[in-house]
Amino acid sequence: MNYKIALIRGDGIGPEVVDEAVGVLNTVAEKFGHQVEYVDVLLGGCATDAVGKSYPDGTAERCKTCDAVLLGAVGGPKWGADKPAEQRPETALLALRKDLGLYANLRPASLRPAMTDACPLKKETADKGIDLMMVRELTGGIYFGKRNKYQTEDRGMEATDLMAYSEQEIERIGRRAFELARLRRGKVSSVDKANVLETSRLWRNVMHRLAAEYPDVQYEDVLVDNCAMQLVRDPGQFDVVVTENMFGDILSDEASMVTGSIGLLPSASIGDGAPGLYEPIHGSAPDIAGQDKANPIATILSVAMMFRYSFQRAAEADAIERAVDAVLAEGWRTPDIAKPGEKAVGTREMGRLIREKVNMI
Repeated sequence: MNYKIALIRGDGIGPEVVDEAVGVLNTVAEKFGHQVEYVDVLLGGCATDAVGKSYPDGTAERCKTCDAVLLGAVGGPKWGADKPAEQRPETALLALRKDLGLYANLRPASLRPAMTDACPLKKETADKGIDLMMVRELTGGIYFGKRNKYQTEDRGMEATDLMAYSEQEIERIGRRAFELARLRRGKVSSVDKANVLETSRLWRNVMHRLAAEYPDVQYEDVLVDNCAMQLVRDPGQFDVVVTENMFGDILSDEASMVTGSIGLLPSASIGDGAPGLYEPIHGSAPDIAGQDKANPIATILSVAMMFRYSFQRAAEADAIERAVDAVLAEGWRTPDIAKPGEKAVGTREMGRLIREKVNMI
């Protein structure tokens, strides 16, 4: 097969981790007989520096000509909140997701077998295993609602952010969750705040209607505050967790930390027919940029998700995941996951070790 992939190298450690992910991707492509073409796309703080805005004209159009998009990381204090919106990297990322119609964010939170000691939870909890998929609605809700700021007569300035959801938006993300559950362990946990919010009551009504269409999938409603508690009490009870944009933003970060390190966790943002966007969940870490200290594993595992969800190539995805687990099982660690006293390897060496294992599998 021939694949065309857009590369957004981004800021900070982004170019370093993308380089290693591309190295692994090329190794897998050669092993399985694929041809890969890459298109470099400018976005983020580096785009602001180069052309004056973080989301250059034509960015989405270039990405749409590709089969998938691989993103390193964007952002940094250099382009912080004091900058105009069009110069902030986060604004560009939100715009790209919207323009590509990427309404579903998939974040697996899996405790790698060799990393159980890194889990901050009780040993008996970690030993039971953690393997859940957070499914977050990505293009609706309060992050995309109308904003207003005005002066009141007696309370000073007041600001509002509108949280709005339609049945259509809820149904399409809910259906994604049920279909994913069918490929996993067959359970969907829908997170809302239906005891307070009208949007959550609509969310729950739509999810109940969908649950009736998937009788083979176990379904439950979970209030968002209870879900936050259960994620640190017994995360192993969850399989697929689906929720709206803001709740998902918070809960997916919480879920990532119970696995021990955000340096190991990939993510995918997908829509209907558009190229999926694959990226690590970590930031650009400008403090270690260019020092060969960044952990490339999350970006490499994002490539595995690309093969699995955009290309429907499970064997290639499995090869990458097995190679990562094999390297970790041998005790190799980058500085962010190395225990005190352990010798850590750099970004490039970790990439080389994983490529080597891919060829051996």
